[in-house]
Amino acid sequence: MRKPDSVSALADFGRVRLSKSFFMRDFLFSDIAAVHGLNNVPDDPDLAIAAGSRLCEQLLEPLQERFGRIAVRSAFRSCEVNGLGNEMQAAGKSGYNCASNEANFAGHIWDRRDAKGRMGATACVVIPAFWDTFQAEGDWRKLAWWIHDHLPYSSLYFFPKFWAVNITWCEEPERRIDSYTYPKGCLTKVGMPNNCGSHEQDWAGIEGAMVRGFGGH
Repeated sequence: MRKPDSVSALADFGRVRLSKSFFMRDFLFSDIAAVHGLNNVPDDPDLAIAAGSRLCEQLLEPLQERFGRIAVRSAFRSCEVNGLGNEMQAAGKSGYNCASNEANFAGHIWDRRDAKGRMGATACVVIPAFWDTFQAEGDWRKLAWWIHDHLPYSSLYFFPKFWAVNITWCEEPERRIDSYTYPKGCLTKVGMPNNCGSHEQDWAGIEGAMVRGFGGH
């Protein structure tokens, strides 16, 4: 597929179905692109579709089926969009939180393989029902450990607002969880004793609690 260069071509690209519930258009909005008048479209649409499909099928669909609607906060970024975001962040501008393009290949930049040649894709998502039920300090770890025990994620990075999480699918998953909220830092990674085995004691009962909490709103 050629890079979309017209409204009709972009509309067709946006209609590409990545999984049962998700279409490519769901992942193309960018605050940076909107403010700065940039086109947030991939140079390699086929690679973006391949990586995004695996992100949706293997991670986002199971999450949505178990915990309810997922809200996408930030997902695909073109090299141009991410590069500008990284420049603005380096200049100290608020609201820009983008790592370098090289660090985001096979991450937010779906249409580039990383330095190891791996395909991957990242989306920053919020699960409203989980946030509505679990807002105590450190509660994000319940969701983190559930994902760790059930899904083939590569990396998770949690944020304070609504327990938003950067969730990444990669061909060779790293199985690492980090957080910008308390307790900050690395929750687990390969080589740490807690990376293996079941963590049911940390997430047990969250599904039932979410159903009760949602019914009370």
